[in-house]
Amino acid sequence: MSTTVEVDQKTLINYRTDAGIAILELNDPPANTYTYEMNRQLDEGILRARMDKEVHVIVLTGAGEKFFSAGANITMLSRADPTYKYYFCLHANETLLRLENTPKLVIAAINGHCVGGGLEIAMAADIRLARRDAGKIGLPEVNLGVLPGTGGTQRLSRLIGKAKAIELMALGRTFSFDEAKELGLVNDVFERDGFMGKVAEYARQFCPPNKAALAVGRIKRSVQSGWEMPIESGLALERENQQLLFESDDAKEGLNAYIEKRSAVFTAK
Repeated sequence: MSTTVEVDQKTLINYRTDAGIAILELNDPPANTYTYEMNRQLDEGILRARMDKEVHVIVLTGAGEKFFSAGANITMLSRADPTYKYYFCLHANETLLRLENTPKLVIAAINGHCVGGGLEIAMAADIRLARRDAGKIGLPEVNLGVLPGTGGTQRLSRLIGKAKAIELMALGRTFSFDEAKELGLVNDVFERDGFMGKVAEYARQFCPPNKAALAVGRIKRSVQSGWEMPIESGLALERENQQLLFESDDAKEGLNAYIEKRSAVFTAK
């Protein structure tokens, strides 16, 4: 008779909710480097937030004060065979695409160093907010003889343009959050003190009753999926998302509130 021994799984993604916000915290100190195991938990957290009707915004951040994430765990990669590394990258691609495909706004709260795969995770968010003077940002993989292999070459070029993206990745240079804002890589830089509180306050403006969260999610889906479609296909996608919204209670509330000259009270229904 065989006996199955239960082994406790280390918590690598801390998950909590707060007033319509799901906070997913990368948790592998000191640098919050990710492994296949962390990515599986991240994937589970994304699905959990996606399926929760009470969650309207997803916030990604790093545990501790020093790192959002330093990227993939180099020790793990150095020991893995090439096939494992390929499937590791494939799963990371699938996880970050799931994040992009989720019709809920995703905010990366960059609370510390955000380099390599850490930036690749942050670039899969819709909005990036950084903590002032908390660290460096960049894709330095060329210094290891490899390229940014979990979406970096594709997302950075789409965010800041091909020429600048190639230059930054080829140099392997890391830079400040203020420079990242100038490049359009970071949306805003918040002061250090009370950073996560400021992020939460920012995120809540996209939650009901303040905002029609369904509309926010469909704006995201129209942009994320339509970005590289031919314009005719993108417009068709936009119409389909609009039709879904026309059928919502929030659309009725928004139109009635406009006619009645009052503030709308949205319910995400």
